[in-house]
Amino acid sequence: MKKNVLIIGAGGVAQVVAHKCAQNNDVLGDIHIASRTLAKCEAIIASVKEKNALKTDGKLEAHALDAMDVDATKALIEKTGAQIVINVGSAFLNMSVMSACIETGAAYIDTAIHEDPMKICETPPWYANYEWKRREEAEKAGATVILGAGFDPGVVNAYAKLAYDEYFDKIDSIDIVDINAGNHGRYFATNFDPEINFREFTGQVWSWQNNEWISNKMFEIGKEWDLPVVGKQKAYMTGHDEVHSLSQILGVPNVRFWMGFGDHYINVFTVLKNLGLLSEQPVKTAEGVEVVPLKVVKAVLPDPGSLAPNYTGKTCIGDFVKGTKDGKEREVFIYNVADHKEAYEEVGSQGISYTAGVPAVAAAMLVATGEWDVKKMANVEELPAQPFLGLLNKIGLPTRIKDENGDRALEF
Repeated sequence: MKKNVLIIGAGGVAQVVAHKCAQNNDVLGDIHIASRTLAKCEAIIASVKEKNALKTDGKLEAHALDAMDVDATKALIEKTGAQIVINVGSAFLNMSVMSACIETGAAYIDTAIHEDPMKICETPPWYANYEWKRREEAEKAGATVILGAGFDPGVVNAYAKLAYDEYFDKIDSIDIVDINAGNHGRYFATNFDPEINFREFTGQVWSWQNNEWISNKMFEIGKEWDLPVVGKQKAYMTGHDEVHSLSQILGVPNVRFWMGFGDHYINVFTVLKNLGLLSEQPVKTAEGVEVVPLKVVKAVLPDPGSLAPNYTGKTCIGDFVKGTKDGKEREVFIYNVADHKEAYEEVGSQGISYTAGVPAVAAAMLVATGEWDVKKMANVEELPAQPFLGLLNKIGLPTRIKDENGDRALEF
């Protein structure tokens, strides 16, 4: 059994993680939240207390931390007695926080792939550039390192694993579709960190097709998908983390990721990109001040957390999987639908943050109970899917399946 959680980060996803950890602190123990800005951590703690979210008595404490400082992170892990670290800070922090966990023996969980701030869309498979290089180090130390335990990546990886284990003898293709059919009422905003959001879409779009990497441009390939609850939605093939692990680990010949974008988003994004405002490379103003255009855009856009109170509508995210079972071709769609308003009422965050944060807590609970305490590095599809999805059913993200037998909830 592992106990006591340290949450790195204090954004919208961290708020969800804190609330869900509090709701399950009988399993997870004490909760600590750390960020460069102490006031943000304290605000999250206040929101948890306002909802009376703690299931049982236990610590709920805030800490100031520069998580790029490995020694400072190690010291905080040791001070708090945290045996599980949930990293929902910037993707630039991953390697530093992972180092602190491996060196202290704390389990490490993140929700997105590591990024170098000066590089965009590196050579695929992305996990091989940073995380997978440290597999031997993690296993030698006996450290549990769980990669990409958000929704996508994360839950969609577990959906693929479930399909691989239970519904197919052979899988030919996995198409992951992420649709946000909600409305935040702002002229333009991103649902999570604008800097990370835009970086996903300014480089090449890598997909895995016919067992090789294929490169396209953003918004080059679009398709209409007919989905439960949210209906027909246009989505575009987009580069995304889970393509880079599922393709290599499950050996599926075709893995693609599709994300929904409205025309207005595409128009604004295109103007910003064409003007050079999404560049991560520094420029100098006429006054000689050096600025990074992407960071300036981030500074003037709404904080994603501020979108939550007025957000309405639903998300639908899932895997279309095609292949054969007992010699017959079949297709299944394994998915979840989440509601922005319900997420805000429960934890004070919008639905995108909710879908990213709840799975990380489920992963932490499985580490705490030993089921996922594997003492090595693993992507979600390398771990048992049913305990994870069964726990998600109980704590807020139920799984459904649509196939030749109809559309129904899945029980585990």
